[in-house]
Amino acid sequence: MAVPENIRMVERPVNTIVEDNGREGPLRYAVRERAGTKYVSGGNPQPRNGRVIGHIIESKFVPKVEKTADSGPEMLSYGSAALVRSVTQDMLSDLLAIYPAQDVYTIMSIATLRVIRPSITAGRMSTHYKRTFVCVYYPGIALSPNTICSFLQRLGQDGGKRDQFYQKRLEMVVEDHHIAIDGTLKQNTSTVNELSEFSYKSRLKGCKEISVLYAYDIELMEPICAEIFPGNSIDASSYPAFIRDNNIRKGIIIADKGFPPSKIEDLLKERPDLHFLTPIKRNDKRIAENAMLTFEGVLEGMIDRRVLFKKCALDGGRFLYSFKDAKRAASEEAGYLANAEKKHSFDPAKYAEKKETFGVIVFESDQDLPGKTVYLCYDDRWMLELVFARYKNDECLDKTNVQGDFSLIGSEFINFISTVATCRILRKARTAGLLAGMSYGELMDDLSSAWRLKNAPEPPSSDDGHWVHTLKCVFDELEALELSVPATKRIPKKRGRPKKDSTEQSPKKSRGRPKKNPD
Repeated sequence: MAVPENIRMVERPVNTIVEDNGREGPLRYAVRERAGTKYVSGGNPQPRNGRVIGHIIESKFVPKVEKTADSGPEMLSYGSAALVRSVTQDMLSDLLAIYPAQDVYTIMSIATLRVIRPSITAGRMSTHYKRTFVCVYYPGIALSPNTICSFLQRLGQDGGKRDQFYQKRLEMVVEDHHIAIDGTLKQNTSTVNELSEFSYKSRLKGCKEISVLYAYDIELMEPICAEIFPGNSIDASSYPAFIRDNNIRKGIIIADKGFPPSKIEDLLKERPDLHFLTPIKRNDKRIAENAMLTFEGVLEGMIDRRVLFKKCALDGGRFLYSFKDAKRAASEEAGYLANAEKKHSFDPAKYAEKKETFGVIVFESDQDLPGKTVYLCYDDRWMLELVFARYKNDECLDKTNVQGDFSLIGSEFINFISTVATCRILRKARTAGLLAGMSYGELMDDLSSAWRLKNAPEPPSSDDGHWVHTLKCVFDELEALELSVPATKRIPKKRGRPKKDSTEQSPKKSRGRPKKNPD
């Protein structure tokens, strides 16, 4: 179609032509550059047209520009994603040594998003991936619901790679570290997997659950491995299988009440560097036989509590340790009396019997340990309970939200990485002094509000001009967490002449005529 003369006469770059594509709209008249010359055998050379460089619009040449946001947003949420990345670099390296790089980026993307967006669903995963620096740290990852579902299925099927990853983490455990093993029940109403069963408690709630067992290094203050068991599996059978499956060979197993050490005697014989520390029930006959409630001293150095203590050696190389926490005893006694008052069931004889055991806890171990070490080992175990609370609440992982055994296993593997990241964030934020005046959730919310230009230089600096509406208090948090270099402060110039150094002696001026040289 011929191009109207008034369009052809519009001023445009040299060595270009105008084409009429025949379609109505602002892009009808395209301006193409000359790409070269095409030689025709036996004929005259013919010009060869190249790419479109613009259009004639409103009787003017308008250069071609990229589509609006064709390459994604220019600014992204930075703070929370950067914090997760800062505490997971070693796990990223371990995963890259085991899994294909694309799978590792998918694992880390999902795990990071589950930490920074607690209530995220598979349908929202791609949206938040594209609006945070997660897409910068782990580029090119597809996170549609169908893609995530198939990936979790593949991830759960490969148990060998998971075992390799857990073994790398177990290698970090030092011989004198204390390993607490505990589990949590998670609701699972799926009808297509066999791991979901009714636990003792869940029968009352009318829903099936799964049991997730964790090994937790108290010194590192983070989980080191995990495994899924059916919801109706009891500790006495799950614990030995967990130790054997994960090849735990060193450390001190700190289990909960009701776990008999006899269940792991064979494992302890095979693993000379593996030991146990287990609380026993208050009605255990060995407590009375060894007079464990006749305390012999008070633990020293307990800042905010007073704890009575006794240690007793048993036949066979085992030891009993008994403690009575005065603060805990008063709390238990108050609770007992309040309950008796409410139910009008106070019995003087039962009260006298109970009063002796308020605040008491007795341990059995195969090691000769200082009393204070034993007590603090179990007392520090509350961190594991916080991990499980975080695991169920802040990360919103209390429901599995997947179907099928392998998908469930794959999802829990990613949850494990999210949980380790959460533990490390808590430790890092506590060390930086940020959790003294705010909660973990408030800190993550603050950091999520720190937006930064996607193509900004690294490392970030608080005064580099590449931030988007970030508050001063958020900059303080970023700097405390070493996610941004503090702004450089200008040193004001001092006015007047510089003061002389008092250590330097200025030459004295001589008065009168200079002395004559005696020579």
